[in-house]
Amino acid sequence: MTSPDVSTPVVVFRAETYCALGIIRSLGRWGVPVYGIDDSRWAYGLRSRYCAGRFLWDFARSSPEELVDFLRQTARKVGGKPILVPTFDSRNVFLDEHGPALAEFFTFPMQPPGLVTRLYNKRSMYHLCRELDVPTAETLFPTNFDEVVEFLERVRFPVVLKAVDADRLERRAGLRLVIARDKDELLEAFRRLDEPGHPNLMLQEYIPGEDDTIWMFNGYFDESSECRFGMTGRKLRQSPVHTGMTSLGICLPNETVDLNTRRIAKAVGYRGIIDIGHRYDERDGQYKVLDINPRVGATFRLFVDGNGMDVVRALYLDLTGQAVPAAAPHWGRKWVVEDKDVISSRHYHQEGTLGLAAWLRSYRGVEEAAHFAGDDLAPVAAFAAAFVSRVLGGAFRTAARAIGLMQRKSTG
Repeated sequence: MTSPDVSTPVVVFRAETYCALGIIRSLGRWGVPVYGIDDSRWAYGLRSRYCAGRFLWDFARSSPEELVDFLRQTARKVGGKPILVPTFDSRNVFLDEHGPALAEFFTFPMQPPGLVTRLYNKRSMYHLCRELDVPTAETLFPTNFDEVVEFLERVRFPVVLKAVDADRLERRAGLRLVIARDKDELLEAFRRLDEPGHPNLMLQEYIPGEDDTIWMFNGYFDESSECRFGMTGRKLRQSPVHTGMTSLGICLPNETVDLNTRRIAKAVGYRGIIDIGHRYDERDGQYKVLDINPRVGATFRLFVDGNGMDVVRALYLDLTGQAVPAAAPHWGRKWVVEDKDVISSRHYHQEGTLGLAAWLRSYRGVEEAAHFAGDDLAPVAAFAAAFVSRVLGGAFRTAARAIGLMQRKSTG
């Protein structure tokens, strides 16, 4: 493609993650002036050589109105009506709720009212898939114990018990989900975790399969909900193992996942970047929707075509009135999250599913890492320091527990 016009600046709304770092690097390498907002000056994205400027804000202690005013001031300082790119669910919901107050100062895709919240909400997402006849796992959102008992008559075990609001359940019970192997285990877990009068639990049929049965679609949809750039791939490993985010992924074609995602986006009038997960169910041969993330996905830099295009670059071109070239998929490309994959690989090895030779072979084709980049080493230093701190902190906590146990035994 010809050199793009990169005069329009970009503001990354929370810069602490490797997703934010990827956005800053992707656009910064083009020459786009990219600015980052975070509450810590040590956030990975803010350390990048491609970050044109930093803005610090205490998100935890500010009101929504104060944050709106801060963002307006940021836009004035940056100039040129910058493109605003949120990187967290909470920041994305904030933009959805306060978009009208920010539209004069920033450029971003304007979604139909309430759509972002509808896609994030597991209940409404499930019913949306049912309406569109897009496969998804059998799910119940019970309001009482009797509904759970009735559900057990028509569902296959294992069954996943999790929360509509996962953060709420974790604060209350210290966990995010339970995988129940039989009826008694599920009923016991429901009794223990239910909040009578405040339903927050959902029961979902567990789709069996290894990590590589989980497929992803990353794409960008324009104001007419037409896909201007989209690619598919699947997970090879996750962190935490079997239930977490991609730690090693590969780009591969999947026409069914691609078409189903485009159907969903078109049907709801979606605009912007979307990250959606599917799981292949070998019992019925269907790819079933797991989740819909109406934002930049943490794994977006896996999905880079042969011309270097990704969803963030596609968004930039479209929102600045430039043509988005047709995707030229680079199938077989791999992407890795260094620290998470090392940790998860150790767990896979311990459970007997990953040997040393297979582990080494799995890195063939890795073209990019989430943190390390030879042309941008400062974020790597910050990442390495944080990683060592976590490892040493864990070692010290383990040692302290062992010493405490020995002391109790000696005094007992």
